[in-house]
Amino acid sequence: MAANERLICRSADLIDAGPGVRFTVSVQGVEEPAFAVRFRGRVAAYLNRCGHVAVELDWQPGEFFDDSKLYLICATHGALYAPQDGRCLGGRCNGRGLTPLPIEERNGAIYYTPSEQES
Repeated sequence: MAANERLICRSADLIDAGPGVRFTVSVQGVEEPAFAVRFRGRVAAYLNRCGHVAVELDWQPGEFFDDSKLYLICATHGALYAPQDGRCLGGRCNGRGLTPLPIEERNGAIYYTPSEQES
């Protein structure tokens, strides 16, 4: 385990297209909200910030998927994002996707794994 990595949750805590797990990360010395979700078996993590305006996406704590369970949605603007890579798919994000965060899933757990410059 690298010195700067941090446990986010157990792998079992993330159900495919289910609720996400919220956590925080330090960005330029400021604590920012973030989240991790599982989609089609893979885990992805992003800053919890809409590409349109810096508001959190979830409509209830940890609820990031739309009704179809195929897209991440901004509860404020309705912008849609691809869960696997955070790219903007439509709505007010106008091509500005989510900011991905480095994570790893191993040994039944999910870790935030920032580089030395990010931590």
